Amino acid sequence: MKGKLKVILEFGGVVLVVALVAVFLQSCRSRAAAKYRQTATPTFFLHGYSSSYRAEQQMTDSAVKAGAASLVVRANVSANGKVTLTGSGWGKKTRNPLVEINLAANRNRNYQTTAVWVRKVILAEEKLHHFKEYNFVAHSMGNTTFMNFILNPKLQAGMPKLAKQVALAGSFNGVLGLNDHVNWNKLLANGRPEHLTDNYRYLITKRQNYPQQAEVLNIYGDLENGSNSDGRVSIASARSLGYLIKNRSKSYHEIKIKGKKAQHSALHNNRQVDRYLINFLWGK
Repeated sequence: MKGKLKVILEFGGVVLVVALVAVFLQSCRSRAAAKYRQTATPTFFLHGYSSSYRAEQQMTDSAVKAGAASLVVRANVSANGKVTLTGSGWGKKTRNPLVEINLAANRNRNYQTTAVWVRKVILAEEKLHHFKEYNFVAHSMGNTTFMNFILNPKLQAGMPKLAKQVALAGSFNGVLGLNDHVNWNKLLANGRPEHLTDNYRYLITKRQNYPQQAEVLNIYGDLENGSNSDGRVSIASARSLGYLIKNRSKSYHEIKIKGKKAQHSALHNNRQVDRYLINFLWGK
């Protein structure tokens, strides 16, 4: 009899623990629902030059831990542009899914080609989940790829609409040591850079194509060491996004991150950046 009672008590204890966990998880979901908008809109993340999906992981992990997003999947793009989707995918009840884009050819500077790859990734997910709009977050040269995609009318045919864009350390008008220079390049009164890269000149000719419904957050770094940069991208280059879109987009906001944690690669592992990103994309 004592043995049966022990079993019953142990079973009851397990049931109680499971019930308490269920109540706790439901409470967390309720708090998240009260704090963040719950939609079926996916958010795509794209890394920069010579990088990978790992540069996106703190941002996606932070969004999930905060309760702002519920699922992370990955889209691998081979060197010849073939898209392979990994992860369990998402169902009709999934809210704020995240897609990490991983380019095998991560040193490809042919932005017309990488722009086509972005289109393929979005369409591959749209074919499965039939969403009407999406968000996009890019770091460094991933922003250059995205702008070549979003400003090209041919690549926008049949696409879902861009809802929100987050640019992080964007090299819109060049990279230090390659085609930009510390200190002497600056923005004119109208926001146009004084010195232009070939790709930026091209983007200017296409800027009228930027979608008017999109909201934009531009986050850039300032090491405050006299370089006027995050160590890799100048402030002028990062802020030159404004000249391309702020008279077209629904909204445009800039945030400067200062100090050592504003270093180019550190920005995608910066908790302050995570908070800005989460609030912008999903905050009520």
